[in-house]
Amino acid sequence: MPLKGYGVLAARAVDRRREGSSDTPHYQIHLTDNAGTHYRAAVNVESQQAPSELLYLADDDFRHPVTELLPPAGSGWTVLASQAGKASLDFIRGNLFDPASMRMLPPDVEGADNDLADLLDHYVQRAIADPTAALYVFGQRFGPEANIADKVFDFRPGNGVHDIHMNQGNSGRFRSDNGVWQDGALFVHLPSENRWVAIFLAFQSQAWHTGDNTGHPLDTAPPRSGDRDEPLRIMAALVNPSGPAPEAVTVLNASPAPVDLQGWQLTDLNQQTLPLPAGTLQPGTTLTVAGGNGFHLGNQGGTITLLNPDGIKVHGVAYTARQAEREGRTITF
Repeated sequence: MPLKGYGVLAARAVDRRREGSSDTPHYQIHLTDNAGTHYRAAVNVESQQAPSELLYLADDDFRHPVTELLPPAGSGWTVLASQAGKASLDFIRGNLFDPASMRMLPPDVEGADNDLADLLDHYVQRAIADPTAALYVFGQRFGPEANIADKVFDFRPGNGVHDIHMNQGNSGRFRSDNGVWQDGALFVHLPSENRWVAIFLAFQSQAWHTGDNTGHPLDTAPPRSGDRDEPLRIMAALVNPSGPAPEAVTVLNASPAPVDLQGWQLTDLNQQTLPLPAGTLQPGTTLTVAGGNGFHLGNQGGTITLLNPDGIKVHGVAYTARQAEREGRTITF
């Protein structure tokens, strides 16, 4: 069963708390919205399933069309529908980042700038100090808990967000949390710098290829989407062509061997497919495929996903409306 109460909290950070080496440590954030409602964001920094270290990625200049779909800063809690085309997140289908770029960090160890709590502290402390900074916390709502004070920051009623991490590909006792378009994350908007920061977390025990309806692991899939040994990658796209020229996507064979293109296909934001033409792509060479047959790259931002002959995602990219606004310019990834 998917998460209950999935959504996003738009609020301002006012305090934080590190839990050190407790049994199930979290990085705790105290937030308030424009109406004065208090919330706590409980961010996992250690896994209960081995291996214990989490995978993380911090993108200091996050550019993705999802930022244009978010509720206003400080607006509080917004329930999100778990489907494509909304502000909901999906680490696999949303092309938010390259999973192969994720790294491991221990939860909390002695020393500076060497653990996951340090990483979160860097961004949250920055947001606390900047009165214009806005936080967006994706995950599952808990509370409000009437007449019960928050166990960390002592405000009433207890209220907040947890599951601020990937919420699919789980096995064992966490399998019931699986679902698509319900992943958690932490975004920081810095208006003074016209910049977004995005922090993504996942457990090493989670699978990176999951069922499109259930979010359960696919047993026949390779371990992680985005692994560098996958032969084909999306390199560029012409999404706003001049005149009658068609939209186009350029694919590179990054492997040392020829690749048979039979069965390979591209998909757009609306899951419309575009087969790659039959033939062989030689090592180090590119292929530019013109759009058509329903496959469309909108000028308001979108995603492009590459599927292998088994229908497994091997690479994906995203572009924003700002990147697409210049007519005739090819976007490189």
